[in-house]
Amino acid sequence: MGWAAEGPGTSGKNRRVSQAMARLEMGNLWQEFNRLGTEMIVTKAGRRMFPTFQVKLSGLDPLSDYVLLMDFIPLDDKRYRYAFHSSSWLAAGRAEPAAPGRVHFHPDSPAKGSQWMRQIVSFDKLKLTNNVLDDNGHIILSSMHRYQPRFHVVLLDPQQDSERFAHNNFKSFSFPETQFMAVTAYQNHRITQLKIASNPFAKGFRDGDTEAW
Repeated sequence: MGWAAEGPGTSGKNRRVSQAMARLEMGNLWQEFNRLGTEMIVTKAGRRMFPTFQVKLSGLDPLSDYVLLMDFIPLDDKRYRYAFHSSSWLAAGRAEPAAPGRVHFHPDSPAKGSQWMRQIVSFDKLKLTNNVLDDNGHIILSSMHRYQPRFHVVLLDPQQDSERFAHNNFKSFSFPETQFMAVTAYQNHRITQLKIASNPFAKGFRDGDTEAW
């Protein structure tokens, strides 16, 4: 899995973010899910993602402070349904009105570049919900809609009128293999099997104890 950087348009960026690179961890597992058509469970109470979104960062200024965050954008304006006879997703009408766009800040933010680069950055606290009235700060998504997670590195610029240059102080990363369909229950049984086989927390499920799921 190579290092990913934002596409063209990084000119004018502050060099303390323009050099930033992010590598998606567990890239092979993400690709395996992506080949099947990744599904992520959304619940009223909020459900964590599996695979967990994790990145390894390089190119940050070790002494500068950065905030790391994620958001999720709809991939299209469609709602989907799963056709079991053909094991495929079919467009089933227009998307529901988008829920309030929320961001999830990594709880260690802000931190020095040196700290972020020292270890793998894991967004394991992030939860997905379909409750539009959620007041826990979870990411609100609509079931049967497709999403692209995005990861953002934001430089905390100490200069006084830094707001004027805010657009130069962040860099965004999208990994196409992390796209997914939000669901309230897995539709593709092969996704269920792969989640159980590769998720250490699904051991109870493997042993036939559905309560542990």
